[in-house]
Amino acid sequence: MNWIETADERLAAPQNIKSVILGPSGVGKTFLCRSLPPADTLMIDGEAGTLALGPWKGDTLDVRKMATALGKHPWEVMRALACLLAGPDFSDYEASPLGNIPGPYSPECHAGYMQGLPGLAERFAKYRNIFADSVTVASRWSFAWSSQQPEALSEKSGKKDSRGIYGLHGREMVRWFTQMQHMPKNLFMVGILDQEKDDLSRITYSPQIEGGKASRELAGIFDQVMTLTRINVSEAGAVEHAMADGTQHALVCTANPWGVPGKDRSGCLAPLEKPDLSAILAKLDGRQRTDGAGGAHTIPDNLALAAA
Repeated sequence: MNWIETADERLAAPQNIKSVILGPSGVGKTFLCRSLPPADTLMIDGEAGTLALGPWKGDTLDVRKMATALGKHPWEVMRALACLLAGPDFSDYEASPLGNIPGPYSPECHAGYMQGLPGLAERFAKYRNIFADSVTVASRWSFAWSSQQPEALSEKSGKKDSRGIYGLHGREMVRWFTQMQHMPKNLFMVGILDQEKDDLSRITYSPQIEGGKASRELAGIFDQVMTLTRINVSEAGAVEHAMADGTQHALVCTANPWGVPGKDRSGCLAPLEKPDLSAILAKLDGRQRTDGAGGAHTIPDNLALAAA
């Protein structure tokens, strides 16, 4: 087998985009799913938030409902879904005195998921896009599950040990992010964005995720990090998709003067893009880098973030 991929082979292969979309509560993150083609999109619902989808005709999977039917913790279901979507990880083993212990994404566990959830992996094959709502809820499930494990107890006192809980939770989340990143599909994972002001009135933004480790490593794992926000516009036409209150929605896709999360590994996106995920995919599939265009992609001075 030829293990070296030529440039022509790489360019001919379909792009698989992995994106995280953050934004304050109520800004319309779930609504973005409606901009994806329903025939080949699956919405993984962890927030009972399908009301925002309205007449959208795509398929949905209710994680909590599935966990209840299987008698499993929702976090165990999220791990199983990640393994079925991305396939087994042949490195997912932990060393022990009794030998290597298979992890939740190992070939052994993948075989167990295939047997316990017959036909689900085959149904996943039809989807090109996965919309996961949300990373915030997933982190809460991971933390709750971690607090129930043996690692959550202190070896000396036998009582709950917050360091053990947060350590396990952080490892669980990063492994789950990494597994989701490797699925051969486009992934859009949404989450709540927190805004904090310190004593000097400096504002910082961060994903609403339990524990610091997962929040810190999130941006380094995924290709695109975008912030869905409302922008005050003093000149018509600066950003499309006007709101009735005089503000407009936009996806902030790169480093920006507001300090909200933004990262574009492809170099194909403008600092501000329309909140249309199909249009985003079309730009990324075109593979035309624009980040070296001599300042062509700048944010107009008249734009400011609207109040959340």
